[in-house]
Amino acid sequence: MTRSAHNNKPKRLGEILMEGGVITQDQLDIALTEQKKVNQPLGKLLVSLGFATEAIMRSALGEALEQDSVDLTNVVPDPEAINLIDSETARKHKVIPINYNAATGQLTVAMSDTFNLFTLDRLRILVGHHIEIVPVLAGETEISNAIDQFYGYELSIDGILREIETGEADYSNYQGETEEYSQPLVRLVDVMLADAVKRGASDIHFEPEESFLRIRYRIDGVLRQVRSLHKTYWSAIAVRLKVMAEMNIAETRAPQDGRISRVIIGRQIDFRVASQPTIHGENIVLRVLDREKGVIPLEGLGLPDDSMRKLKIMMARPEGLILVTGPTGSGKTTTLYSLLNHLSNEQINIMTLEDPVEYPFPLIRQTSVSDTAGMGFSDGIKSLMRQDPDVILVGEIRDHETAEMAFRAAMTGHQVYSTLHTNSAIGALPRLRDIGIIPEIMAGNIIGVIAQRLVRKLCKYCKEAYEPTDFDLQLLSNPQGLVPDRIFRARGCKSCDNTGYKGRMALLEILKMNSDLDELIVQGATAKEIKQLAYKQGFLTLADDGIRHVLKGVTSIKEVARVTDLTEKMI
Repeated sequence: MTRSAHNNKPKRLGEILMEGGVITQDQLDIALTEQKKVNQPLGKLLVSLGFATEAIMRSALGEALEQDSVDLTNVVPDPEAINLIDSETARKHKVIPINYNAATGQLTVAMSDTFNLFTLDRLRILVGHHIEIVPVLAGETEISNAIDQFYGYELSIDGILREIETGEADYSNYQGETEEYSQPLVRLVDVMLADAVKRGASDIHFEPEESFLRIRYRIDGVLRQVRSLHKTYWSAIAVRLKVMAEMNIAETRAPQDGRISRVIIGRQIDFRVASQPTIHGENIVLRVLDREKGVIPLEGLGLPDDSMRKLKIMMARPEGLILVTGPTGSGKTTTLYSLLNHLSNEQINIMTLEDPVEYPFPLIRQTSVSDTAGMGFSDGIKSLMRQDPDVILVGEIRDHETAEMAFRAAMTGHQVYSTLHTNSAIGALPRLRDIGIIPEIMAGNIIGVIAQRLVRKLCKYCKEAYEPTDFDLQLLSNPQGLVPDRIFRARGCKSCDNTGYKGRMALLEILKMNSDLDELIVQGATAKEIKQLAYKQGFLTLADDGIRHVLKGVTSIKEVARVTDLTEKMI
């Protein structure tokens, strides 16, 4: 409960609204006088008197009651959740189901009064006591509008496609002026976005061919075709996506970028939208930015104790450069966010330069680099240096100027984090030389380098144990000398869409710099010489980390071999 600074009593709604500058004392007095006459809740009276909007009331009530609140105007509901509560019950008790999580058995329901025990009991009887009801706060008018919007209309992809194919209306000329949910096309796009998020997709591809539209999701790093639609509907779907992303619907011959924000399956999801003209029409790709999955606690990276200790020692150094390397899509940004989130507190100033900002963080000042505004990474670092930062994140070191500015910041008392495109941690050192950083500058200013790859995890429901072959045992040679009597491989079941894999994890190699390695750098040593010394000091490669996870039964040899070279140590 929100407490006053001077006493231990919970704050009243009127006090919270006045402190936030939403209403004045005079407006509160008027509403309280009116409340004595009509005996209505204060929040409802303030809205009816025009002193506050329902959205402001919802967030204020959420703060006063320490309840999660939701803005239903941007919510895409889960069809499974809608099916659990019938429209009559929803209207009678003024509730709207938002999301059903079958794994946890939780049903999230928006209510105007989250402490109404009678309504909560009725819902538990309706859905069954094996399902946990999770109430969230929403405005009464928003709930009524949402019930009208979501009940009575088809909310499955197949159902909406059947509705469109009946030919009741011509949607090929849809121009997006209306937001009415009665439009099957509006629902189709919303349900596709919800379906992709629910299936754990990181990207959604809308790819027009000569006579049809291909829709693919990237799930666990692999593209899967999920739908094919007739080309007739593509112009309308493209316009709908562009309207949602606030892009120019009249421009079809130049690439465009936009962003969509929606509450999907009960949580805030952002989509980064990019269109690209092709010979068959505009190709549109949506990157799914799920804040819940994008920020992993440091302990959630799955590092062994020795690597975690090494990483925390690196982060404890007050100045210097920490690099994360790997190809596009290897999870570098997620790892950097985990590091920054671990460091973030009120005592330090963390500032970032990103292209673009993917996940907003409290306490961290984030800036998107912009070519149109004339601020690239190198100019941005100069600007950040005047903002009194303690920690700086530079999205990517691409050229000599950016690298030089990053090292200059690291040399002047700042901790700098950045990414670099190289194949390994040790490969970052010759890469920096290649873009013009002299060895004397590198030595002593690089705290460490982390190389990363993403591998798919075996489905825990269907993974299959087998006895490793002699060749498998050669690939699995490891510093600890462990010889497994069985390992696991992918099989496929309903739970993992018959792929054998469910979810992904990071393989990491951590090169912590020290005075011996710095000396080799100054002497102009080759990558081979640096690697030999690093091995003597206990350095483990991506392959070693991959083998560790194969031996634990988390992933397969085939999957690790897909992203890293397991044959390197074979004779």
